[in-house]
Amino acid sequence: MIEVQSLNKSFVNRSKTKSKDKDTREEGKWFHALRDVSFSVPTGSILGLLGPNGAGKTTFMRVLSTALKPTSGTIQVDGVDIAKDPLSVRRRIGFLSGNTGLYGRLTPREMIRYYGTLHGLDKAQLNQTMTLLFDRLEINAFADKRNDHLSAGMKQKVNIARTLIHNPEVIIFDEPTTGLDVKAAEQILRLVEELKTEGRTILFSTHHMHEVERLTDQIVLLNMGTVHFNGNLAQMREKGGDVLLDKAFLNLIGEGERHVA
Repeated sequence: MIEVQSLNKSFVNRSKTKSKDKDTREEGKWFHALRDVSFSVPTGSILGLLGPNGAGKTTFMRVLSTALKPTSGTIQVDGVDIAKDPLSVRRRIGFLSGNTGLYGRLTPREMIRYYGTLHGLDKAQLNQTMTLLFDRLEINAFADKRNDHLSAGMKQKVNIARTLIHNPEVIIFDEPTTGLDVKAAEQILRLVEELKTEGRTILFSTHHMHEVERLTDQIVLLNMGTVHFNGNLAQMREKGGDVLLDKAFLNLIGEGERHVA
């Protein structure tokens, strides 16, 4: 379970924008990327994390993954505070970020073995897990090719294997299907569904509303660093004033044909 309470994250403001264009998150020397963010994600469910570009999604995911420390507030993963025991949290979390790169000169097999070793898996456990993941993700056909010779879909499968090699209980997917063809995207969506049936807790960030409809149990919509909506699909349609999720989304962030209070 993920529990977020009154989370704030601020950075030193280096913006040089004119006052009339000033972002409302700017306050003196500070830029408040996240402001009083609170929600919870039950174990074994999928949370859809939505928001326009610059809404604070990436900052939130980086805080959750312990890459950034919160300015104030707390996040607990299965009862463990991310700030007080980040190493324990990292063992529980797998993070597929939107800008994770591969070592081009390594093969998938070499790279996943390297990350498994970093996570402390012994040789027997690592070999067994790699065999299962490579079968599941259909990596065997290109497991010994250099990463810089792989297609976008192949590279994403390798990144997912890296994310799952230590068998995490909580998984963060940051726009995992962006740039992929229909077949590759479908394979990833099916994998997400399978991981849910295994009892994993999943945070799924996407701009594709058909993925939200298909996968999510709960939706949190961030905009300008604050939570603009927290609920299920039916509640999002009701509060957003439209059966179409795209339009409900735009209404909720104040960019639709009408502004939703």
